[in-house]
Amino acid sequence: MILDELPDRYRLILCDLWGVVHDGYHLYEGAAERLREFRRDGRKVLLITNAPRTSAAVEGQLARIGLPRDSWDGIATGGQAGIDHLKGLDRPVGFLGTEEDRHILAEAGVRLAEDDNFSELACTGLPNRRGSPEDYFPLLQSMAKRRVRMHCLNPDRVVIHGGVREYCAGAIADLYIGLGGEVDYYGKPYPAIYRYALSLAGDPTASEVLAIGDGLQTDILGAARMGFDAVFVTGGIHAGEPFPSNFDAENGLGEWKPVAIIEALGASA
Repeated sequence: MILDELPDRYRLILCDLWGVVHDGYHLYEGAAERLREFRRDGRKVLLITNAPRTSAAVEGQLARIGLPRDSWDGIATGGQAGIDHLKGLDRPVGFLGTEEDRHILAEAGVRLAEDDNFSELACTGLPNRRGSPEDYFPLLQSMAKRRVRMHCLNPDRVVIHGGVREYCAGAIADLYIGLGGEVDYYGKPYPAIYRYALSLAGDPTASEVLAIGDGLQTDILGAARMGFDAVFVTGGIHAGEPFPSNFDAENGLGEWKPVAIIEALGASA
């Protein structure tokens, strides 16, 4: 299969952003035009991302990067799903992430604790994007002992930001679980974000959906578990590594394989 000649049955394209459409600073060559082609063919294009922010915040970022508004129909974020849950809690929650993300959560209506008197924590990532999860080991250890429940608004472990590898909230959650902490996840590969995305597109059947992504344990695993066909983009987070031959066996997927493997969204399979 090549992306220029997709079967008509794919009514909905679920396209990851970071590592597929952009690198955090710049659009990848040909990505916007590819998304436009999908739409010209009569398909809906939903951008599905583990960004720990609201859909509106992601839309603003895409505008700054230069992704044309006519290249997509909607945005589903892991952060929005987490925010919706946190807003329903009856007490303030702790926060771990950047000041920018703190502001976004507060603006969205999440009540954030001003001290250490909290039993639940919203985690959007590292306060210092160039840091390491181990930098926060004492804090995480203390929270685990207090049985604080972490809400991980981005299950991604790493991302390539302008060519530099950065840790995400998923890496912090891994460390926290290792310390005995409890974590709730929002985003890919978990079902809630897919159910939300499907609802935005009129609830097509699984056979009518094509997912495109570069993350094996997020984009690709999530698509497989939902019964979607998927395209694996090798030029993103896995930096050109081949698709693992044992991916289906290791993840209990039967004989599931991606329908295409491509280097970049703007290239043909």
